Amino acid sequence: MAGMSLSLTLQRIVAPLKSARLGVSARVARFGFVLCCLLPRASAGELRPVGNIFKPLSAPAESVYEVSLLALLICAAIFLVVSGLLTVAMIKFRARPGDEGKEPPQIYGSNQLELAWTVIPILIVVVLVLVTARTIVDVQGAKLPDDALKVRVVGHQWWWEIHYPDHGVLTANELHLPVSTRNQRRPTALTLESADVIHSFWVPQLAGKTDLIPNRRNAMWVEPYATGTYLGNCAEYCGVQHAKMLLRVVVESPEEFATWIAAQKAPAVEDPAVRAGRDLFMKMSCVNCHRVAGTAAIGVFGPDLTRLMSRDTIGSGAAPNTPENLRSWMRDPQIIKPGCLMPNMQLTRNEVTRIVAYLQTLK
Repeated sequence: MAGMSLSLTLQRIVAPLKSARLGVSARVARFGFVLCCLLPRASAGELRPVGNIFKPLSAPAESVYEVSLLALLICAAIFLVVSGLLTVAMIKFRARPGDEGKEPPQIYGSNQLELAWTVIPILIVVVLVLVTARTIVDVQGAKLPDDALKVRVVGHQWWWEIHYPDHGVLTANELHLPVSTRNQRRPTALTLESADVIHSFWVPQLAGKTDLIPNRRNAMWVEPYATGTYLGNCAEYCGVQHAKMLLRVVVESPEEFATWIAAQKAPAVEDPAVRAGRDLFMKMSCVNCHRVAGTAAIGVFGPDLTRLMSRDTIGSGAAPNTPENLRSWMRDPQIIKPGCLMPNMQLTRNEVTRIVAYLQTLK
């Protein structure tokens, strides 16, 4: 079994190098089919707590995996050769009884050795550079279908603003995507921007890192093969709460994704039972930073709250989205996320209770 596994792995590395004339779409589709066959399928609710580049579940991530595997194999071969030669030298030329006072034979250079340890490393570097460059060109130059999902992601200190321009949906911190299947590819084209400093979008099992740079638009794409919740984060130090600028990517079936889009487009709930909390929220400066569709809250500096309770976390992954954490956040956001840009509003206990009751209706 181990031999078969190694053979499959080597075939997956060598195959793309042999198929230089294949179009990127054909190779991506082929890799996708291989992955669908070899990797276990995930359930819709599965959480993937560790972003592992060695378990790629998207076309771009698989390209990164193949290059990294090739580099690791070359490095492993170098390690074995060097450590083997070192071991032989230590055993064969170790000091023996009677060698005291004797000087070992002196060798002043070897043209063969010097050529070997100069030419071989150069060839290795050239191979790695060529393979890496080709992978970058293939991934960045991939031709996506015309009906590919389009998503615009804007990085803020320290949260993610997510737009679905073709659907008129705005959300935050949780990116929902449809899964690709054998019968239909469903890639997603991401446009990445920054509202303040340099951030970096990284979901290891879906794709490599791409920076979000002020006054510039970068692009990347993903094509997940398995449903579930993927965890990512900002990979570029962006300030005091960089470590808590987390990201959740929920990959679901096309039907579930369509249902989610429809729910996001529905108007905000009007519940008379929490009118006191709603009125209080609208009278405070919350409306200057946050947006709630269909109300006077049209702020753009903080996350959209129209569907706040449909998200699993608050504070961009800083804490689970529970009533207790929501109350703590309203009392003083600095307790959960020290240094975040939302100030302590100095609310009374009664005010916190009323506002949280209203926020819990935003589903």
